[in-house]
This record gives sequence, structure tokens and C-alpha cells, in this order.
Amino acid sequence: MPKASTQQFLEISQIKEGVIVLKNHALRGVLMVSSLNFALKSEEEQNAIIYQFQSFLNSLDFSLQIVVQSRKLNITGYLDKIKELEKKQKNELLKVQTTDYRNFIKELIKGGSIMAKSFFIVVPFTLFETKTKKATGLKELLKPSQIAGTLTKSQFQRTKSQLWQRMEFVALGLRRTGLRSVPLNTSELIELFWAYHHPAEAEVGYYPELPPEITK
Repeated sequence: MPKASTQQFLEISQIKEGVIVLKNHALRGVLMVSSLNFALKSEEEQNAIIYQFQSFLNSLDFSLQIVVQSRKLNITGYLDKIKELEKKQKNELLKVQTTDYRNFIKELIKGGSIMAKSFFIVVPFTLFETKTKKATGLKELLKPSQIAGTLTKSQFQRTKSQLWQRMEFVALGLRRTGLRSVPLNTSELIELFWAYHHPAEAEVGYYPELPPEITK
């Protein structure tokens, strides 16, 4: 009996042109979002941020997925650079201070792992969603038979265009709350999913080399 590959259990059909194409023909775009130190803001600023974010959520007529990714931060390379700098120091006082700083960092991380957090927003769009000509602005459903088989080039481009409009709308709403966001391109999306399934390798900074044609 042939062994099943991991890809058979994934919902992703392909990733191209900065878009995730699912097996059911749905499309997904991913925005990487910056963070802000909410606790350091004044009460007035905090209330303004909450109000803007609430207004942003109320303006949406489609679902979003907010993903927070926590990864153990590997600072071995950073410690090695400090050690090299320590060896090159000619000033004895600076050398001692550099040694003390390196030992301080080592003791700091000994008690626990330093985690790096990344924030993403997944924006969906499907071929089922098409704007009607009615003034109500409601959306109609296409029959499943209309999207049976492989997603055609024209269908992909049309759906992708609608997806990008949504992503721009989301980016604008986030900007009003003081958050910056950028869409992930094809190679960044591949690396994101690869790191999700290979956390140990990603932790030490290993990522597979992607062929040039895939990154386009």
C-alpha cells in the first residue's frame, strides 16, 4: 500500500503570485502586521486605539483570521559576534565590559527561552462571492458546477483582484489604529508554512532554497 504524502492532508493546492490557492478554489492573502506597545500609551491614546480598532472591525463585511506566531529566538549568532568583538577589544576596560555583557545575556536566557512574536491577518476570498448588480449590495452564490475542475486563469485573476482590494481595505483600517502591514509574497508565504511544519529547523535559521521560478 503506497504511503500518503503530507501534502495530501493540506488544504493548500498551490501558492502563486502572493496568493494561497486552496483545494476548494478559495483564495487567501496574508498580511504581516506590526505591533505597538499598548501599555506605554496614555489612557487617552489607548482609548483612541480601541475606538479605531472597533470601528475597523465593524466596517468589515467578510471574515478575517488573526494569527499570532510565537517562535523561540535563537541568539547564538548574536552571542558569537559579541565574543568576537570581545577578542578584538584592545581597551582592557571595554573588554571586561563586553565580557560582562555577554555573561549577562547568557544568564538572562538561561532561565527561559526568548520568544519572538509575529502577527498575521489572513484575508479570504472565494469564487463563490460575486457582486450582484442589485443596489442592495448583497452577494450571490455561484453554482458548484460553475467552478468544477481546475481554477482557470481568468477566474484566478478576477478573484485575486477582489482579494487584493480586500487586503488594501484591511491595511487602511489597520493604519488608522497605528499598525503597519505588508502582504507576504510567494516566497515569504512558502517560508511561513514551511517554518510552521518544521519549527526546529526554522529556529536555527534553516530554510530550503527555493527555485527562482517559484518566487515570482
